[in-house]
Amino acid sequence: MSKVPDLGGPLTRRSFLRAGGAAAAAVAAGSGGGLLDPARALARTTRQPDSLPDPRRAAGTATAVLPFDHLIVVMMENHSFDNLLGALPVSGQPLAHGLHFNTLGQATNSNPDATGHRVRAFPFPSTEQGPDVSQSWNATHEQIDGGRMDGFVRSVNNVQPMGYYPPAVVPFAYSLATTFCVGNRWFCSAPCQTYPNRRFLMAGTAYGNISTDNESLFDAPPPNGTIFDRLNTYGVSWKNYFTDLPQTGIIPSIIEKYPANLAPIAQFYADCATGTLPEVSYVDPEFGVLSDVGGPLSGVPGIEAITGKLNTTGGDEENPQDLAYGENWAYTILNAVLHSPAWTRTLLVYTYDEHGGYYDHVKPPPAIAPDSIAPALKEGDVPGGYDIYGPRVPAVVVSPYSKRNGVTNVLHDHTSVLATIEAKWNLPAMTYRDANATTVADFLNIGEAAFLSPPMLTAPPAPPVLAA
Repeated sequence: MSKVPDLGGPLTRRSFLRAGGAAAAAVAAGSGGGLLDPARALARTTRQPDSLPDPRRAAGTATAVLPFDHLIVVMMENHSFDNLLGALPVSGQPLAHGLHFNTLGQATNSNPDATGHRVRAFPFPSTEQGPDVSQSWNATHEQIDGGRMDGFVRSVNNVQPMGYYPPAVVPFAYSLATTFCVGNRWFCSAPCQTYPNRRFLMAGTAYGNISTDNESLFDAPPPNGTIFDRLNTYGVSWKNYFTDLPQTGIIPSIIEKYPANLAPIAQFYADCATGTLPEVSYVDPEFGVLSDVGGPLSGVPGIEAITGKLNTTGGDEENPQDLAYGENWAYTILNAVLHSPAWTRTLLVYTYDEHGGYYDHVKPPPAIAPDSIAPALKEGDVPGGYDIYGPRVPAVVVSPYSKRNGVTNVLHDHTSVLATIEAKWNLPAMTYRDANATTVADFLNIGEAAFLSPPMLTAPPAPPVLAA
């Protein structure tokens, strides 16, 4: 194994581990969810929007202390930690906070149905998914049920939310999680759907949005910009590589301002092969024009000029897709990264946008509200704010410096990606959330590289052949 020197300087290893660490303290003092009290929010934060992670360093200056030059973000769709990786405690990572199992190997977690009958967690026999889960604002709040995590079955009157995938069904996912370091406490940024959670990934705020719909695509841009604005301003190179649709279209101002930064997935493979990836890459799976996500997104003005004609069914693992398509796409992406000439200086965050309505047993903690913009609730919507996370999602950090078969119990959400980018290149934060989010440093052993030689990951079974 190879060691890196302690470079010291303004941003030391210890300070990088602490960067954004105020989030944990703020959570401890949180209100438990609900509408934001601005005075309490200010008291709970230690960093302001537009502040730098390291005020002693010039903005846009990369630190050599952090062991990567290329950061890649891969965000899949709609699975909770317990749903995708629930068997980890009995499948190679006993420290994972997955489902609980009895001596017979049966999961004991359960939820009541409408009659009070307990429905136990059960293994799915294949990668096929049904349509009977929901991650809407109202359904998610019913599922969380004030932290009791007992409303998943009732929210859709169906047992599907209690299903989980064992390693034999999704071998790639378990191989990834037991090779590198997995997060026990990575929560989606808000208790709702794809578009608001991906807004948090790109802007540190959902600025009022709670759902995936056409209407939200006509919202004004986020008031303090996006991470891509920050990268562009300070000369940090970036691209959004897409399979069929770029997720940046969820905030249409991004594709309007930066069309040259959007590239088809074939370019990602080419850039991996030559070691010429930009400093920051967002790499998107096949959303599918027929999906709940791709349908509205395909209607963004100007999108076809970038993507071409769209007719795909999707491979991002959103229900009711067959997970085999997403597993194979992700396996191919990861292998391209692992065998790139740039691998030794690359970090990849692999996660999911939200839980998709699938069961998770861990209560989402309070969160720092990103700004003063409240959710745009309609008649019939459950009251609430952005000061609570949504349910846990899988998150693995892939790097030569990842802790081998490791876990971390540090609190993260999608703005931890922003915090990491901002810490590496010393970029000003956009909101209270990313300013105080925890970086992914705890996934790493910064002083020691266990994977300079890339490991082999387990290949998933071939997906079904789609009819012509």
